[in-house]
Amino acid sequence: MRLDQFPVLWNSLSSLLGLSFVPSVDPLPAPANARWASSGPVKVNVDSLTLDANCFENEVLSKALERSRSHIARDRWVPFGSDLDVGALLKASENAPAVSTVCVNVGDVSADLEMGVDESYELNVSYQGITIDAQTVWGALHALTTLEQIVIYPGHGTFVVEGPVEIKDKPLYRHRGLMVDTARNFYSIDSLKRQIDALSLAKMNVFHWHLTDTQSWPIEVESYPEMTEDAYSPREVYTAKDIRELVQYAKQRGVRVVPELDLPGHSNSGWRQVNPDIIACGDKPWEDVAVEPNPGQLEITNPDTYKVLKNVYEDISALFGDSFFHVGFDEVNLNCYLTSPAVRKWLRKNGDAHDLVQYWVNQTLPIFRNRPDRKLIMWQDSVLSKDISAKSIPQDIVLQSWVGGLEVIRDMISRGYEVIASSSEFVYLDCGFGGWVSNDPRYDEPENPDPDTPNFNYGGDGGSWCGPYKSWQRIYSYNFAEGLSAQEQDRVLGAEAALWSEQADGTVSDGIVWPRTAALGELLWSGNKDAKGSPRLQEMTSRILNFRERLVGRGINAQPLMPKFCVNNRNACDFVYPPDRDRKLI
Repeated sequence: MRLDQFPVLWNSLSSLLGLSFVPSVDPLPAPANARWASSGPVKVNVDSLTLDANCFENEVLSKALERSRSHIARDRWVPFGSDLDVGALLKASENAPAVSTVCVNVGDVSADLEMGVDESYELNVSYQGITIDAQTVWGALHALTTLEQIVIYPGHGTFVVEGPVEIKDKPLYRHRGLMVDTARNFYSIDSLKRQIDALSLAKMNVFHWHLTDTQSWPIEVESYPEMTEDAYSPREVYTAKDIRELVQYAKQRGVRVVPELDLPGHSNSGWRQVNPDIIACGDKPWEDVAVEPNPGQLEITNPDTYKVLKNVYEDISALFGDSFFHVGFDEVNLNCYLTSPAVRKWLRKNGDAHDLVQYWVNQTLPIFRNRPDRKLIMWQDSVLSKDISAKSIPQDIVLQSWVGGLEVIRDMISRGYEVIASSSEFVYLDCGFGGWVSNDPRYDEPENPDPDTPNFNYGGDGGSWCGPYKSWQRIYSYNFAEGLSAQEQDRVLGAEAALWSEQADGTVSDGIVWPRTAALGELLWSGNKDAKGSPRLQEMTSRILNFRERLVGRGINAQPLMPKFCVNNRNACDFVYPPDRDRKLI
């Protein structure tokens, strides 16, 4: 029998007999469906791996394959903690044929990267070659990141896939994201590119860029160049060129960049340079009018506010191609507005705080909807704040949760909104690092004042409003659609992890975000349960430990999750339940 005939016979037999084997590789996120054959390794000629000219190719795919080829060559990957016999694998591959082409078939070659685009793919590795079938280019990109994670280097210049494999894969959720705040502290473009590289590998497709806040204004605005006088320094500014470069960089990797201007709250820096009269409470003690220093909100009753806003919004939105734009609306503080004589006068004549912010909504929606396909996102406060929510937010606006857990998500869905889940109780990455406001006397507590009860410095949150720290296990257990009907689940677009940056910047962000955000990536792609519906936290442990090592090898300074001993010895650091406990919990 010819060697090239054997895989055909093998696949037929394995299909009839249900034969397969468990490989040592374990890509993250876990694919929806993978069938491996045990007929022996497939050798991959990485040095000459190219797109098959007889199949589909374009610039995005050509660049992506070159990145994948480079990653595979540099990673020289051997799984950690597995019982793989590398020597035996190398010997078995000696006479295996080497594949050097990737044939990509794309159904809809014109599909742009946007919310809801088809990201499914099929990846087949056989002795005849590597084939990718996808409805769109963006699904094909995911197939390549899977391919990167299943190629092993047993040594001596040889790269192999452990056996023929057929992977059929698609995401559970359309929106799989990470939010990074670059206003409270600055992040270099290179540090943001590292975040996008990691997002792409984890098959996450949204980088939510929280551009501005009260503390700084780091983005150039063509209409008002003076706004960057409130950047931290001339070097800590994003130019139009920087932004376009990052947006294109992300798109090449299947990641959408969704910008956010936090409005009308969290607004001071930058705006005040254009016209200080459009800022409310900017000069007041922060403890009375804001959740943190420095205070400031856009003055809702001043007509000049909307003139400036229109120009700023149009300049910034022109830099981002995505149809989605986040317009903030969190933590609007009524006390701030009550310091303004103009607002107090408006309230006496026109109504209460809810009428006030409804006026904001009515004035700004025509500005924000500056293109036919514009889709807006607002934080949950716009609808749910008891003190200062709007009376009527159109139901075509997407709401993003941030506090209140599953109850708030269900509430927003019951009101008819689409939702992005970002509950601080599960996916806020800045939680658990303690407080940051200086000269807080509560830290001066050398002895435990109440040994029987957790308190500020002893078993408490240490000043972190959303403590404790959100471990990857906590993130992985974020069942945000629990208890929803199928129809209600359709209104959940997905979820985002969020990094607010009071205590983070581009020098430390890698380790704060990764690898634990990869747990959210898998949750949103293929879930956190196995085929029987049981939690798969135990098997995910090995997967995320290996993923972390891969990130570090690629220059992303991901945090270690365990001692390296645990990485090298699979399951050696599992929690062992007492005999009277149900081990199914793990």
